[in-house]
Amino acid sequence: QLQASGGGLVQAGGSLRLSCAAAGRTFSRSVMGWFRQTPGKEREFVAAMYWSGGGTKYADSVKGRFTMSRDNAKNTVYLQMDSLKPEDTAVYYCASSHSVLLLSSYHGYDYWGQGTLVTVSS
Repeated sequence: QLQASGGGLVQAGGSLRLSCAAAGRTFSRSVMGWFRQTPGKEREFVAAMYWSGGGTKYADSVKGRFTMSRDNAKNTVYLQMDSLKPEDTAVYYCASSHSVLLLSSYHGYDYWGQGTLVTVSS
């Protein structure tokens, strides 16, 4: 079970940190990912990392502004979002995959959190 939180309303240029807490299963061999979705559009890849460490991947649209990290002791991954833009407005989802690759396609992810809304005003 994945529980995403931390969304909210922020002005352009501001920051938010999303959290995704994993409960009820071990994610030690999983890839964790963040995706986002706006109405009428497909779920879009944002970032992914190995739960065990060793690599992170970002969408070009967020590279240099967003940082994904993890806290193994808390079984939680984070998405630090800085320099937010109105086009970052979306529902953000965390997900996990048993892939050995850092997947950018949502088809490769097995478990999904419920989503948290991020709204960036101009």
